[in-house]
Amino acid sequence: MFRNLVLVAFFVSSTSALSGGQDLYKIKSKTVKNKSFDFAKFKGKAFLVVNTASRCGYTPQFSGLQKVHEKYRAKGFEVIGFPTNDFRQEDMEGEKIAEFCSLNYGVKFTMLKKGHVNGPNRHPLYKYLISQSSTPGEDVSWNFEKFLVDKNGKVVKRFKSGVGPNSPKLIKSIEKVLN
Repeated sequence: MFRNLVLVAFFVSSTSALSGGQDLYKIKSKTVKNKSFDFAKFKGKAFLVVNTASRCGYTPQFSGLQKVHEKYRAKGFEVIGFPTNDFRQEDMEGEKIAEFCSLNYGVKFTMLKKGHVNGPNRHPLYKYLISQSSTPGEDVSWNFEKFLVDKNGKVVKRFKSGVGPNSPKLIKSIEKVLN
């Protein structure tokens, strides 16, 4: 009997460690323009988090992401960009990233401050997203990997970089979380 209690306690502890004990809506960050950003304002909204880089073969996805953001925003959907240099393809910081995305791709969706999606300094947002995805513990493999979060803060799908913003698979998943 005591052995079962120990196993249950270990399981609860391991599950909590996986999610980092985080509540998505308590995560705070900064934008590329150094303004405070609080995920609590996304309660009740579905959103797509995308790790980005300005010097990547997938960088043109910014245009499609902006179109998806515009198309579904009125239905309570947002796109959130998260610049990272974890793959050595984002050498800019803050305002320069914002300017690059806006001028070259018309980006108006929220871009968070550059941070880490992998490793020991992984941002709390990515600790949460990875722990709650269908592949918990699996590192982000490249730039422009996408996490779709439903209106309740649950990660419902994880899309690899090659799944573009116009992909029927992604669009169908977005529409499903909005219905």
